This record gives sequence, C-alpha cells and structure tokens, in this order.
Amino acid sequence: MTTHGKTATDAPAAHPGLPETGRSGADLLAELAVLTAADLPTRGGSTTAYVYDSGRPEVREAAERAYLTMMEVNGLDPTAFPSIVALERQVVGATAARLGGDDSTPGIFTSGGTESIILAVKAARDARPDVLAPEIVVPVTAHAAFHKAGSYLRVAVRTAPVDPTTFRADPAAMAELCNENTVLVVASAPSYAHGVIDPVAEIAADAAARGIPCHVDACVGGWLLPWLAEAGATVPAFDLSVLGVTSLSCDLHKFGYAPKGVSVLLFRDEALRLDAYYACASWPGYTVVNSTIQSSKGAGPLAGAWATLQALGADGYRELGRAALSATRRLISGVEEIDGLTVLGTPEATLVAIGTDPAAGAPLDLFALADETRARGFFLQPQLSLDGLPANLHLTLTGVSERGVEELLTVLRECADAVRPLGPPTPPADIVDLLTQVDLTELDNASFAALLPAAGVDLSGENAARMAPVNRLLDALPAKTREVIVTRFLSALYSPYLGG
Repeated sequence: MTTHGKTATDAPAAHPGLPETGRSGADLLAELAVLTAADLPTRGGSTTAYVYDSGRPEVREAAERAYLTMMEVNGLDPTAFPSIVALERQVVGATAARLGGDDSTPGIFTSGGTESIILAVKAARDARPDVLAPEIVVPVTAHAAFHKAGSYLRVAVRTAPVDPTTFRADPAAMAELCNENTVLVVASAPSYAHGVIDPVAEIAADAAARGIPCHVDACVGGWLLPWLAEAGATVPAFDLSVLGVTSLSCDLHKFGYAPKGVSVLLFRDEALRLDAYYACASWPGYTVVNSTIQSSKGAGPLAGAWATLQALGADGYRELGRAALSATRRLISGVEEIDGLTVLGTPEATLVAIGTDPAAGAPLDLFALADETRARGFFLQPQLSLDGLPANLHLTLTGVSERGVEELLTVLRECADAVRPLGPPTPPADIVDLLTQVDLTELDNASFAALLPAAGVDLSGENAARMAPVNRLLDALPAKTREVIVTRFLSALYSPYLGG
C-alpha cells in the first residue's frame, strides 16, 4: 500500500525532537546550556520578576534532590502513594499556621496561583447552584488569573475601580457591584501590580453581611507578609483570622522559595473545599476524584516545597524577610532621588512599581528604560497603563536583592540619564489606527509574522531583547486589542514563521 507516494514501511524522516538514535546525557546537557544561554538569570536577584532566589545553594540542593526522589510518584491516587498525603498535610498545615489557621484548616496543594484561584472561583460557583448566571466582583488590580477563571468557568467578572493615588481597592465601589448573582468577592494581599494591600477587613465584612464568600489573593504575599511583620513592617490583617475571609491562596514557589509548581489554597471550612473537588464515576474506568484541575501529576513539586520549608526553617525565612524588606526600603528611597522617576503608591510588601514623576516635566520613556536596564544586567518588568492607572516598571525584591540594590540604583540612574533625551514614548499613530481596524483574528501565523516589521517590531538577533517598540504600541491600544495581538504573537512565536 502506498500513501502519498510512500509505502507503509517507509520510516518517517528524522526530526530534531526525536533523533533516530538516543543521545548521551552529557550531550543533552551541553545543548541545554546553549539553548538557555539567552535566558534571564534565575539566581542573584538581577531578574526582578518570575524567579525567586533564596541565595542558599544548600537549600536549592535539598529541594532538587527531594524533587527528583518524588518525580515519578503520581498524585492521581493518594491511596496508592500515601507519602503524598503525609507531605501535603505538613505543607498545607505549615501554611495555614502562618495565615490564621491551624492543622485542621482545610487546604489543597496546587500547581500555582492560577490553579489555586481557578479552584477558589469553582468552589464559590458550585456552592451556589441556584445562581444561574454567577458573577465575581474584583478590584481592577486583581490578578489576571481571576479573568482566566471567569473565562474557563463561565463566570462573569465585574471589576471595580481602585483609589487612583493609593491603588488600593475601594470597598464602596466593590459593594456597589454586588447583587443576587455575586458568588465571590476578591481582595489582594498585596496586589501584584503595585504591592499594596487592599482593605481586606472592610471588603470581607461587607461580603459576610451579604452572605457572599470572600477570597484573599495572597499568592505573592501570603508567605512573605508575616515575616515582614516580624521584621518591623506594618502589615494590616489579611488572612483567615479576618472575619468574612472564606478562602486564601498562597504561592510557596514565590517567597517560600520552593521550586516552581507550588501553591496552597486554604478554606475556612470543609464544605467549601469539597466544592473545589471534582469526582466522576460516569465512565467504565477507575473512579476519578481530584482535588486539583490536574489528574496525573508528579509529586516532585510537593517534595521540593516540603524540603525547602524544612531546610530553611523559620529562622531562614525570618532573615530572608528582613533582607527583602531592607532592600525594598533602600530601593524606594533611591528611586525618589532619581529625576523623573517615582514609586507608585506606598508598597506594603517587597513589590515596587516605578512610574514617571509628573512634576519632573516630560515623562521618561519607561519602556526604553526597561530595555536599557536589561542591557546592563537588570530585568525590570514593564506594566501597561489601564483605566487611568499609569504604565510603570515592576520590581519584586527577594532575599538576595539586598546584596545588589545599590548596583541596581546606579544602573537606574545611568539609564534614566540615557533615555531622558528621548522624551515621552511615542507609538506610531498610523500603525495604532491600522491595528484597531484590522481583524487580526483572520490572519494566519505567517501573515501575522509578516505584519510585525510594518508595525516597527523587529525581534531578530540583538533586537530580541529590545521590547520598547512592542510595549509602546501595546500601551496605545485598547485592552481587548492588546489581548488579540499577544495571543496571535504567542501562536506565531511557536510557529516556524516567527519561532524558527
């Protein structure tokens, strides 16, 4: 038999993803070294987003060895692998004990903050089967994961404005959006974008008075804030000790310094946790019961988290919290001394948003500033403007940031001087008009990739790290248009037309 000119016995051509003959481990590691050469560094504190470094090699080694030990253990069935239950009880219990609970506090170990948030929304939705058109109310600064949860679970997301000066949620504005369809209200501790803690007690009390659950997104701050309080920071109450808070998410792969893939979702009571679970006996295979979105899942992250908590201990986290707080305070004071820059709001965690100072004349091009600092060894995360909230550069300070904060401030000063002559960011008006009129969803990957140079976007060679033209363009577009563009970009990036 032949198929398109080939016989059935013809072997397919070799592909780089599957060589004809197996390769040695040394060869593979050598190739990985080449492939990761252009990646942002994951240690040392110069990448102020995405990664969290304890600066303790022995802790990382303990986590790595524990991870590998449990890598092939399948979390699908805890009755087959009772080690999962033992480890999860310890990790969830330790998290609950720091956040207003104890060993009896119901919790779920998840793969990250987004999964924790999706499950929190699912639990709130499923707890109210009488609500046919469920809604959640969030401040506009709430993490994008709530919008993702709404999209996945068909729950409407209603966003309330925040205070334009403090960037904290406005309890009155949130209360105004609540109605008979509201199944959950949300507060952040802190919000990722600006590092400020919403008025959790006020939001939760209003929710409780209306009979609505309240989730606190403490993914980034849950494990950090108690240690900052011990180091002398003023931290308002935000956890399960607050009346009306019914669930809380806390990522241990952030300031818990555990390997990626580690978050904990806590509940005030068992009933709400049961609504997060999923079970299925309506098929002829094994009965499925899942505490998370995933079914099969390696226990490596769980073991890595357990080992990290054990290796660092309270004293280790206490010192990391002190160092991160010290670095943050120094960064804030240093930024305020740089002409044209200012810190947005009053950060209560170790997350800082740097904006332009309106009193300094023409605003600096923050996107060009981000490119300049990256070229000099420091990655600052650009954040676009939205609903009157200004564009800014985001930094997350960790336990190792204290060692390099003075160098970071020096680089910031030098880069601010370098970009000041450029003036404010000026996206090409004609391209902005074009992109708001073209139906980008109709383009295939090849056509979209071909459109990028016309939009002034060149990601080839050394320009790959120069994202200012992209960010200027996106910042000038409506949020919905931005979403279409970045979705098309991601699709093209993994295609041969852009990804290579």
